[in-house]
Amino acid sequence: MMGVGMYQNYLNATGAGTPAWLIGGHAHLGVLSILAIVLGFAIPAFGVTGSLEQVVSWTFILGQWGLPLVPWLAVGGGLTFLHPTAFLWGGLLMVSMLIMTWQAAVQTDTSLGGSGPEPAPADD
Repeated sequence: MMGVGMYQNYLNATGAGTPAWLIGGHAHLGVLSILAIVLGFAIPAFGVTGSLEQVVSWTFILGQWGLPLVPWLAVGGGLTFLHPTAFLWGGLLMVSMLIMTWQAAVQTDTSLGGSGPEPAPADD
């Protein structure tokens, strides 16, 4: 991420300008990387385990890396046949986020790590 940003700065400093495909891929990867950190906290907080956790994790990981690679490879690398795969990567991200949205919607307050047992008065 930082390397791509530094390269964009270099292009701008030399007057070459940053191509739109490079900006798009950089933005996707940046936002999705932040969302990956949030997802890393949300999965255990919502108690998502087992095969559902695997589906959420892998659909997100594949989408997170596939989506930014489309503009970089399809436009920047001239591999235009990869353009339609953006729908696959975006679809995988949507599956991951829809599962987590459902998990957030069906959670109760006590299942989110809650406050634990009620405090007992001291025996002083």
